[in-house]
Amino acid sequence: MLDVVDEHDRVVGRAPRAEVYARGLRHRCVFVLVRDGGGRIFVHRRTPGKLVFPSLHDMFVGGVVGAGESYDDAALREAEEELGVRGLPAPTPLFGFLYDGGGDPGRSWWSRVYEVRCTLPVDPQAEEVAWHGFLDEAELSVRLDEWEWVPDGAEAYRRLLAHGAG
Repeated sequence: MLDVVDEHDRVVGRAPRAEVYARGLRHRCVFVLVRDGGGRIFVHRRTPGKLVFPSLHDMFVGGVVGAGESYDDAALREAEEELGVRGLPAPTPLFGFLYDGGGDPGRSWWSRVYEVRCTLPVDPQAEEVAWHGFLDEAELSVRLDEWEWVPDGAEAYRRLLAHGAG
C-alpha cells in the first residue's frame, strides 16, 4: 500500500502500488546517493523486469515510500535493500522536490533526496540491479552523455548539482 498525495505532499488517500502505477496517482519516493569510502558514487543499471524504467542506469538507490512510512525510514530501508547491506548510517536528507514526469501527469511523485556513505561490501539484489559500480564524479559526468538514465534520477541529480551537493 502507498500513500496517495496531492500537489502539496499531503496524504489524500491510500491505494495498492499496482493501482497507483496504473492510474498514475501521485505518491512519494526517495533517492539515496551512495558514496563509498573514497567518495565515489554507486551507479547501477536496473534489471529489464523492473516495472518502472527497466534497463536504464541510475546514480541513486531508492524507491517508493510505503503507506504510513516516513521518508527517512524509506531512505534507509531502500538503501539497505538495494545495496544488500545491513547497518548503514541513517541517510542525510538534502532536499525535496515534486517530480513532474516531464509533463506526463501520470508520472508525478514527491521526491526526497538523501546521501549516505557506505563502507560495507555491497551485494545488490539481483532482481533489482543488473550491473553496478562505483564511479568518481568525473567518470559519472562523462557517462551522463553516454548512457540512458532513469529520468527522475537524472532530474534529482541535476538538482543535486545545482544545490552544490554533488
